[in-house]
Amino acid sequence: MAVPPGSPAALLAATAWETTSATDAHGAQVPLTDDNAKNYVGFAYFKPDGTFTMYNLDDTPKMHGDWSVPADGKTRTIVAKDDAGQEKFRRVTDIITLNDKEFTYRVYPDANDKTVYFDIIHTPTTHPEPK
Repeated sequence: MAVPPGSPAALLAATAWETTSATDAHGAQVPLTDDNAKNYVGFAYFKPDGTFTMYNLDDTPKMHGDWSVPADGKTRTIVAKDDAGQEKFRRVTDIITLNDKEFTYRVYPDANDKTVYFDIIHTPTTHPEPK
């Protein structure tokens, strides 16, 4: 996959992202250490070739695989893979904000209850991708 220039996917691939905050369905701040947010915290590197790597804030590897954002920019799909290239899991999240200053997606602890959710907020970072 190649990211089309000027597309929502190109915005996501244009910079590295760091999780900087999270909010609940009422707009209240949620600590990044909260059980509902901590699994989504780290540094993310979405490459223009459709692959990604993510790291914890201490630079330890978190996951890697493939990613995509459709032309309408409404969702982001990640396909996490093991070192042999086999799919471990697939996650589709609603994109709330995607511009050059913020990438926010929504997660639901219970997929059947859309009234309870958490918005995971990322901002651009100059943090180099760990080797």
